[in-house]
Amino acid sequence: MAKVAFIGLGVMGYPMARHLAQRGGHDVTVYNRTSAKAAKWVAEHGGRHAATPKAAADGADYVFTCVGNDNDLREVTLGPDGAFASLRSGSIYIDNTTASAIVARELYEAARAKEAASLDAPVSGGQAGAENGQLTVMVGGDADAFERAQPVIASFAKMVGLMGPAGAGQLTKMVNQLCIAGVVQGLAEGIHFAKKAGLDVEKVVGVISKGAAQSWQMENRHKTMAAGQFEFGFAVDWMRKDLAIALDEARKNGAQLPLAALVDQFYAEVQAMGGRRWDTSSLVARLERAR
Repeated sequence: MAKVAFIGLGVMGYPMARHLAQRGGHDVTVYNRTSAKAAKWVAEHGGRHAATPKAAADGADYVFTCVGNDNDLREVTLGPDGAFASLRSGSIYIDNTTASAIVARELYEAARAKEAASLDAPVSGGQAGAENGQLTVMVGGDADAFERAQPVIASFAKMVGLMGPAGAGQLTKMVNQLCIAGVVQGLAEGIHFAKKAGLDVEKVVGVISKGAAQSWQMENRHKTMAAGQFEFGFAVDWMRKDLAIALDEARKNGAQLPLAALVDQFYAEVQAMGGRRWDTSSLVARLERAR
């Protein structure tokens, strides 16, 4: 059992912290900007809640964060009441936020200055993966820190992989989101075309999902996409944030991402339709709107 701090109890962080306490058996202290949510988590799962990230991290062996973006991350780590103000020597900081590689490297150096380790460890698998403890975790950082932290991270994961030095976890998550964007757009067009052609979408998917067109998105989202239901996963607002991070990184490293840039604009149209909180499969709604 380790002493663990978990900062950020959103739709992902709330169940992730639960798995650390229940499946991992760790002593968990939580912090959330809305303190009532932290109190609710403690009432349900035990442990303690702290008034600040600094207080949550005090004495912890492992400090996790799962917040919104780079600015949120800097606030809860490097701010006056941030976790790094009490980060102890020998501890490991693990960030599960989807953020930039730039901030991942900043936090790696800041942790080193405290004689601690830092791992950027964004996750994939959505809310369902977090609830079921079946996330995929892409990690950047030093091998020795990874080896120590991997059994703890495994409390909420089905796959944990070290991808390279600091920032490599975030870069891998960018690849993940780029691939998803293309797959969802292709699936949206396929379903839209099948409907226009008078085909039975369920029958079509029943056949093509057994061949080269198969994907997780097809298996898990085709029915809700065909029915125009978009309340089952990662929100459009979040996907646009993630694509913006990837597109910004591409401008720096020279990668060509024409499809990602196009799909990002398609998601902007979905937002304009009122779909900011729809899940990413809502690209099909853009194709099927009245013109």
